[in-house]
Amino acid sequence: MAAPKKSRGASGGQGKPGRSLALILIAMVALIGGMFLADQPTPRLGIDLAGGTSITLEAKSEPGQESAVNKTNMDTAVQIMERRVNGLGVSEAEVQTQGDRNIIVNIPKGTNSAQAREQVGTTAKLYFRPVLTVAQGMPTPEPSASSSGKPSPSTSPSVSASEGATATDKDKGKSSTTPSATATTQGRAVTGALKADSTPSPDASTKPKADASPSSSAPSAEEQAAATKLQKQFAELDCSSKELRSKAARGVKPTDSTVACSSDGAEKYVLGPSEVSGTEVDSAKANFDQQRGMWIVQMEFTGKGSKQFQKITSKLSQLQQPQNQFAIALDGEVVSAPSVRTTLSGSAEISGSFTQQSAEDLANVLSYGALPLSFSEQSVTTVTAALGGEQLQAGLIAGAIGLALVVIYLVVYYRGLAFIALLSLLTSGILTYTLMSLLGPAIGFALNLPAVCGAIVAIGITADSFIVYFERVRDEIREGRTLRPAVERAWPRARRTILVSDFVSFLAAAVLFVVTVGKVQGFAFTLGLTTLLDVVVVFFFTKPLMTLMARTKFFSSGHPWSGLDPKRLGAKPPLRRSRRATAPTDPKEA
Repeated sequence: MAAPKKSRGASGGQGKPGRSLALILIAMVALIGGMFLADQPTPRLGIDLAGGTSITLEAKSEPGQESAVNKTNMDTAVQIMERRVNGLGVSEAEVQTQGDRNIIVNIPKGTNSAQAREQVGTTAKLYFRPVLTVAQGMPTPEPSASSSGKPSPSTSPSVSASEGATATDKDKGKSSTTPSATATTQGRAVTGALKADSTPSPDASTKPKADASPSSSAPSAEEQAAATKLQKQFAELDCSSKELRSKAARGVKPTDSTVACSSDGAEKYVLGPSEVSGTEVDSAKANFDQQRGMWIVQMEFTGKGSKQFQKITSKLSQLQQPQNQFAIALDGEVVSAPSVRTTLSGSAEISGSFTQQSAEDLANVLSYGALPLSFSEQSVTTVTAALGGEQLQAGLIAGAIGLALVVIYLVVYYRGLAFIALLSLLTSGILTYTLMSLLGPAIGFALNLPAVCGAIVAIGITADSFIVYFERVRDEIREGRTLRPAVERAWPRARRTILVSDFVSFLAAAVLFVVTVGKVQGFAFTLGLTTLLDVVVVFFFTKPLMTLMARTKFFSSGHPWSGLDPKRLGAKPPLRRSRRATAPTDPKEA
């Protein structure tokens, strides 16, 4: 009676394979349905397949601030760059760190790459500084008092942002400034900027008596030396090239007076310490002023910023040009220097020779904040869509060739078992495709060429799991067991081997994903994903399907084309063992 119970137990040990197959079928239907509901029928392609632009930026540290290039600041810079690029309407850009100092920005096709390059690399450190002196942007022999330049009306098509800029009081709904002149006396009131008051000190003849303060007293020796140094820098400042303009603003602290160039290099300025920081800008947007027929950038301040802006404009409104101007300095360059005639608060406006694009760009960088670090552009690589299509086609051809070779091998060597293997490969392919499509909008996964290579490698890994199981079953048949017991006895041994093999593959993929950056991570991610799916497919599809196939006559009878023919495998007939096992019962019957 023990033997029949064991036989029923063995049969029950095979479980209910139909449940496992139904479960994985439901999962496949759910994933396919989710793929179409999410309107993502295909995986999102990376820049190397879809085409686009790849920009490499390197973080730069200011002298004495080498520790500023750290993981926290790099991660913050990545987040700000992502928001800026997304602000351009690009939802599929990739921004990621590479090593300790580099950031890779991948922008897909269909995007203005030149505009995006300017957006991601702009530090966008914004400061509102009082103007002390302004002159033409060429170096002068000495900072002697002389009048230079000539005014340019703000309606001129060639006017720069700094020439035609204005500031308005939004609450009062009227313009409160006029275009600033481009000529004034050099070196005027530079000393006053270095005092504790941090605002320009005008001539006694132009300043009301009630506004007398310590800033009108004689400067100390240190202040005089600093003023002399600043005047020398101003006289030698050359704004004729972008490199010289960026060099002038390098390493300047917000609390220090400084020299700066206008964004077009036409003027150069001596500026006092920052009165309002760009961090106090709550929002910024570009609008078209119908009355003046020009594009402007309107800024809204935070509560703190509004008070600071009100304070500085109140002081500047009592002064004469150029000291009644405040400079809007972005990354060390003066993009606008409007004059102030009344106290302002709450909001400000930047106007000038903006086009729609330049106004929107400025509003975008102001809205999403300043980068914590400065970056230099190391390389820009353009990948055409045609080249990406060729790479994808070549990758698919390679995958098809690899799959065909695997199929031929399975059919020739395993015959009928190849049917189980092919269905398992098909199931794995469907799960992989649907997950890749859904992971695009979910986590930003993009299928690039290395990822395609990872999927091709996964074909071999998945087929290897089937082969391990099939060989274990064959070993059991060689021992003289019939197919159904062989399938169940072979599974524990094959399961351990498959889990160990997949664990090693997944560990390698995880390490590769952690220690690498960029496109190589696509290979590691795809390899890890397909390795996990291999475990799911083998446990919930291949093993249950093998159990069901073992109950069919084609496989259980050992058909020559089943791949499990005992004679071809060199197995001893199981009947001989069964006769020897029943021999002791014959004498009892006698």
